[in-house]
Amino acid sequence: MAKLKGNAVVGQSGGPTVVINQSLVGIVKAAKQREEIGKIYGARNGVRGMLEEQFVELQDLPDRQLDAVAGTPSAALGSTRDKPDEEYCSKIFEVFRKNDIHYFFYIGGNDSASTAHILNGLSEKYSYDLRAIHVPKTIDNDLPVTDHCPGYPSAARFVAMAIMGDNLDNKSLPGVKIDIIMGRHTGWLAAASMLARQDSDDGPHLIYVPEVPVEMTQFVEDVDRVVQTHGRCLVAVSEGITDNKGELWAKKAQAVMEQDAHGNVTLSGTGVLADFLVSELRKSKSHIKRMRGDTFGYLQRCFPGVISAVDAQEAYLVGQEAVRYATDWAMDGSVAIRRLSEGAGEYKMETFLTPLASVAAKTKTMPAEYCDTPGVIKDAFLDYLKPLVGDLPVCGRL
Repeated sequence: MAKLKGNAVVGQSGGPTVVINQSLVGIVKAAKQREEIGKIYGARNGVRGMLEEQFVELQDLPDRQLDAVAGTPSAALGSTRDKPDEEYCSKIFEVFRKNDIHYFFYIGGNDSASTAHILNGLSEKYSYDLRAIHVPKTIDNDLPVTDHCPGYPSAARFVAMAIMGDNLDNKSLPGVKIDIIMGRHTGWLAAASMLARQDSDDGPHLIYVPEVPVEMTQFVEDVDRVVQTHGRCLVAVSEGITDNKGELWAKKAQAVMEQDAHGNVTLSGTGVLADFLVSELRKSKSHIKRMRGDTFGYLQRCFPGVISAVDAQEAYLVGQEAVRYATDWAMDGSVAIRRLSEGAGEYKMETFLTPLASVAAKTKTMPAEYCDTPGVIKDAFLDYLKPLVGDLPVCGRL
């Protein structure tokens, strides 16, 4: 069977990460080696750039420049929060026809998989040969099917090290410290703070995630109990935690909050949840004299120098593999990671291609084997996370 020939386009979507450019460069370098791929267009700001034909030709860039980009955080092509429907994608399709684009690579989360899925369907509708490949990326680690998402291990490493530092601060000046961590629907990132514990009395002493609702009365009593035991309490909280009725604490914290373009309550750009939790604690536990709250916010996404080696390697690999699946296998789908090793053994993985429909607009939450009690993350989660994050600094004590 003759191989499909034409140009390729690659775009980046959603929140940036420290390794999203590894995937970009993996795609570009692999595509440069394929005779069936002509020009490699980089779309500025994802699908928006495709719609407006804002392209950068990438096929002639020297390897030294690409390598520098690969090791740089954030989205080199720029990103977008656009969530295209079929009408939007139909307009993109006309751009593809005009520019002889037959290979589409989109790096992002579940919304990006949805875009690839829509374009894949339109290619069948219009009888137009198009290979559509979704390349996974998200620090939230909430894509289904794949064992984990590129971008998550590095963000988890950042959270673990930040909480480790906060724990040392909290030891020096004891009191209650509450840290708000990204995670609108899932607790994967907040749970990574568990790695900060090196001694039995280290924080975070409590970790709250959206998968396990908690009432304010329990939260307050949990904190007070830890203070009675350790003389202090360090708490990690996912921004998306809810009460038993499923209502966001952040929404209750402020009756009218700014909403993003999709109608979601803005969580990461505000410190209101941390302030709210501290104020609620002060109301009933006035004997605790020192209370503070911080919101990590967007720092978790693109912090240079805190990069998981495994994450960088895998992010590059899924980009390479996307091109292989599209060209050698003539397949559409989402690149996923399968873990081959279990427990404390040597970490090994492989990639595979899963149907776009299995990822598009879907969310993977933390399973009960990792969390089923408010404030508690089970030790089994460490076996999952440690191989991805790598060794952390060892803190000494007198």
